[in-house]
Amino acid sequence: MGRSQQHREAKCSPAGPAKLSCAIYTRKSTEEGLEQAFNTLDAQREAAEAYVLSQQQEGWTVSPRRYDDGGYSGANMERPALKRLLADVQAGLVNCILVYKIDRLTRSLLDFSRIIEILDQHGATFVSITQQFSTTSSLGRLTLNILLSFAQFEREMIAERTRDKMSAARRKGKWVGGNPVLGYDLLPQGGGLIVNEAEAERVRRIYSLYLEKGSLIPVIRELEARGWRMKAWTTRKGTTSGGKTFTKNRLYNLLTNIIYTGRIEHRGEIYKGEHPQTVELDVWNSVQKKLNGNSRTGGRLVRNKYGAILRGILQCDTCDVGMVHTYTRKDQRLYRSYVCVNAHQRGWNTCQTRSVSAPEIEQAVVDQIRHFGRSPDLIREVVRQVEQQKQSQAAELKTEQRSVERDLKRLSQEMSRLAEFSIANGRPSREATEALADIHSRVSDLEGRLADIRRRAQQWPGKLAPSTEVEHALHEFDGLWQQMTPKEQERAVRLLVKQVRYDGRTGSVTLSFSSAGVKQWCGITTEVI
Repeated sequence: MGRSQQHREAKCSPAGPAKLSCAIYTRKSTEEGLEQAFNTLDAQREAAEAYVLSQQQEGWTVSPRRYDDGGYSGANMERPALKRLLADVQAGLVNCILVYKIDRLTRSLLDFSRIIEILDQHGATFVSITQQFSTTSSLGRLTLNILLSFAQFEREMIAERTRDKMSAARRKGKWVGGNPVLGYDLLPQGGGLIVNEAEAERVRRIYSLYLEKGSLIPVIRELEARGWRMKAWTTRKGTTSGGKTFTKNRLYNLLTNIIYTGRIEHRGEIYKGEHPQTVELDVWNSVQKKLNGNSRTGGRLVRNKYGAILRGILQCDTCDVGMVHTYTRKDQRLYRSYVCVNAHQRGWNTCQTRSVSAPEIEQAVVDQIRHFGRSPDLIREVVRQVEQQKQSQAAELKTEQRSVERDLKRLSQEMSRLAEFSIANGRPSREATEALADIHSRVSDLEGRLADIRRRAQQWPGKLAPSTEVEHALHEFDGLWQQMTPKEQERAVRLLVKQVRYDGRTGSVTLSFSSAGVKQWCGITTEVI
């Protein structure tokens, strides 16, 4: 292993060898085997300690702190031990980093350039004990780039092979991992599922309950009464996971999971699985038919067919969650209401507010808007609140702008460093060119984002109209409201009101006005008049 010029100069110095505190960094991508008494991290550290011992006459010593990242990928820098190591370099506690191989430190060319920049700024060096290069010469950096290019290529190839292997395994009906499901346990050696008879009987009973009751909420109530929960399991680290209570989404996912029929779905295709079937196919199909007949959407957004003007802005004050618009028909009449998400997902007894008649609360909101238009004191309070809200939002916009500008400055520095690096090597390498292209793409995205922020800042509403103008604009609300279509009424309320909170215990309805909306409404009424 060739030593850097800095080390050779230290050896020739009349004052004797300089003290060199060496931090040993070790890494393994997976946690497999780390529980052993002597694992790969220990082997890497032992080899590095032996190398430092051979350089003892040069003044090399091993830092007492350990920097071990077990179970962390080299594709990024989100590793706790690496972050501690770089912090110690910046604090002057470490002036040399030792690794067994370069790919233990990183498999990304761009990340390595960032690490080297930190080392250069603080007079620190880098040594790979099994590979011959020096980070202080252009030839050494070129060699390092070649090694990193192969490491990055190897990582990408491994990822491709892993994806292909998982797809092939799925097509053969194999279990390729993920959280265990109720009714099955993992094989002791992994890679497959076996039936947990007690849980499988419970799953079959859940399917029967749904066919019997015909709705998700009654089934959830029955499951809560029986104390039945989702699958619980113990991880490799010995911690308990899962075991959550049933909600509508969780129950829906269980009832639509094709794995219970002994099959596996992959990219829209159905394959026969290697695991045993636990639910009869005709029972499973009957459940799917009933679920589809009940118009279950699985939480997806649906069209606002009946003009629910408070959709998306109404909150349950009891649970501090949203309230969703629902409807039912009886005797050719339509009954609309807003239901607390907790009551909707987990049952009626989980919320004290539960639901409220949609026409009644919508009328209450409209009446409050009318009332504001007739009360000067309330108008002044609304003006004060929306101005405060506007200032807070403007501050958030400025913070976002500063953050983007900092990112652009950092990327600009990276581009300059890569360009200088390429010039020093005679011509740009393919990897450096790709890295520059990637940075150019990120810079373009950030510049677009910055332009959008600046546009929003220019269009940001200025000082709100005086209280008298707001009073006049809201006073005209009643007349305009009568002329609006249901769709226009929905837009008007969403323009003026940021949030509506309803407390079913007291029947109170609280409105929060939108600063930009009130200003825009003043402009609308001026044009109409």
